[in-house]
Amino acid sequence: MSTVARTGPRAVSASEESVLVLIDHQPFHFAHVNSHEPTLIVNNVIGLAETAKSFGVPTILTTVVEERGGCLIQGVQDVFPEQKPIDRTFINAWRDDRVVEAVKATGRRKLIIAGLWTEICVAMSAIRAAGEGFEVYVVTDASGGVSKEAHDRAVRRMAQAGVVPITWSALMDELQCDGAREEESVPVVAQDQAEYGGVAFGWETQLLACRAGTDITDSAEGPRAETRAILCASGRSGYQSYRDHSGLRGG
Repeated sequence: MSTVARTGPRAVSASEESVLVLIDHQPFHFAHVNSHEPTLIVNNVIGLAETAKSFGVPTILTTVVEERGGCLIQGVQDVFPEQKPIDRTFINAWRDDRVVEAVKATGRRKLIIAGLWTEICVAMSAIRAAGEGFEVYVVTDASGGVSKEAHDRAVRRMAQAGVVPITWSALMDELQCDGAREEESVPVVAQDQAEYGGVAFGWETQLLACRAGTDITDSAEGPRAETRAILCASGRSGYQSYRDHSGLRGG
């Protein structure tokens, strides 16, 4: 079972004890997020990645069937330009030995997870890791599900399994701990990412790159509808069409 401390000093995240895993922040997955506005999640996960880097928290990037779901979003990759994401076929990232070994190699037991979709890849990974004794925290506003209900139910299920839900800004302040720390600083990240702005154009441009010359303003429902059309060309939306065409392996 998870050994997350519920009270006392150990209940608060510390940069020297933590490791971050970012799961499947890919174009296909973003096109099916309905629990949050996708641009909000993009902003938050980039803020989370920048926070981890600023505070020296080891970060592991992973994607699932990249040739089908697309590359990791550029904003996150830019934070770790030298790191190649671990591309999986397992839906559950914690069943991929490369991911698990990368986490264990850090020697850290506070495992922070964010990803898409909350109810599938995130929940499976978090619950399994918690079952192996890791202190697992899921950054809920840097994660998203195919519906609000799916996201909310997954967060509740994970909490029942001992996983702690947290937001990226709360985590950022816990890692800061002391306002006198100047070598790593919340304001540096918050200045770019706070108030949930500044990245919408970037991620939409990336999603639409495969349709060079398309004027996204022509779409009656805007960029989001256009990205859905591009990424669900089979005419079937959601997770099932992805599974049918991607060769995913079960959790």
